[in-house]
Amino acid sequence: MAEKVLKLGIPAGSLQDATVKLFRKAGYNISVSSRSYYPTIDDPEIECLTIRAQEMARYVHQGILDAGITGHDWVVETNADVKEICELVFSKVSRKPVRWVLAVPEDSDIQSVKDLEGKRIATEAVGLTNQYLDRHGVIANVEFSWGATEVKPPRLVDAIVEVTETGSSLRANNLRIVDVVLESTTRLIANNTASVDPWKKQKLNDIALMLRSCLSAEGKVGLMLNVRRKDLEQVLKGLPALQQPTVSSLSDPDWVAISTIIEESIARSIVPQLKNAGATGIVEFPINKIIE
Repeated sequence: MAEKVLKLGIPAGSLQDATVKLFRKAGYNISVSSRSYYPTIDDPEIECLTIRAQEMARYVHQGILDAGITGHDWVVETNADVKEICELVFSKVSRKPVRWVLAVPEDSDIQSVKDLEGKRIATEAVGLTNQYLDRHGVIANVEFSWGATEVKPPRLVDAIVEVTETGSSLRANNLRIVDVVLESTTRLIANNTASVDPWKKQKLNDIALMLRSCLSAEGKVGLMLNVRRKDLEQVLKGLPALQQPTVSSLSDPDWVAISTIIEESIARSIVPQLKNAGATGIVEFPINKIIE
C-alpha cells in the first residue's frame, strides 16, 4: 500500500458501469466484483469503495471518503458541504444532463407549481423537492417514494418529482411535465480537507484532467492527409477543425501534410470532399483523449 492514498467513491447502481468505462478510457483500470464493495484499481495511490450515488456526497462531506463520483442532484439533496472538482457530463443513457421534473397525470388540473398548495407529492428526492417548493412559497406534503414513483398518481399522490433523461417512462404512464425542478450532471467531488491538501489536490486535478479529456474526445476522430500547396487554401476552407489544422511541410516542396480533428458524424461527407479537392493519403483514426 502506498504511503499516500486517495479514498475514492465509485457509484454503485446505474452510474457504475459508465463510471468504470470512463476511468478505463482515462487509463485507470477498475475491476468491480459483485462480492465486494472494494473495487481494485491499477493505481496504488487510489483506494476505491462502491457507494450508492445517493449517499456519496454525505460520506465525502463526513470525510469517510476523500472524493467520489456522484450527481449534482445528490449534493443538493443531502445539502453536503463538498467541493465540486469538475463536471463530467455523462449518465447511464446519454451524454446529456438528467432532469428532475414535476409531473402530474395528463388530465390533472395542476398547471404550475403554485397549484401544488396543500397537495401530496411523491419523490425520492425529498430535500430537493422541499427546496424547490420553498423557492416558490408553496406548502405541500412531500413523501419519500421507495420506487415505482410514476405509477402513484393519481390514486396515491397528486404529483411526483422524478428524474428523467428521455421522458419515455413518464409518457408511458400518462404523465406530463409541469416544470423542471433541477438539471443535474455527474460531478467529481471532494471534501474540503482533501481539496486543500497539496498531494490530494494534485491527485484529484490529475484524475479530473484525464476524465475530462476522454469526454472531450467522444464523437471525434483525427484526420491526416497530404495535399498540393496549390490546393491548400481550397482544402482548408472546407475543413472544420477543433481549433486550427496543423499544416506541415513535406520533403517534396510542392506538398504539405494536414492534421486535424473533426466530428466523427461529418467524416463520411468530409472525406470524399477532400479526395475530390486533390487530397491523398487520407487517414482517419480514433481519438482517445483531447487535452486542451
